[in-house]
Amino acid sequence: MKQLFLSDTDKKICGVCGGIAEYFDIDSTLVRLAWVLLSLFTVAFPGIIAYIIACMIIPKRSF
Repeated sequence: MKQLFLSDTDKKICGVCGGIAEYFDIDSTLVRLAWVLLSLFTVAFPGIIAYIIACMIIPKRSF
């Protein structure tokens, strides 16, 4: 079963976009670009809040 985790290797801030990209098996640059565009078109505030919430909710991978 696939699970969503914060990325340990592909991260810029917390690893949220890298983790989402790993989960959907797509390039993390596309996820980051989509997140930035979504944030800009919603006046940035909801995108920033969503990133902070995702950073707190998505678990880190434990080995």
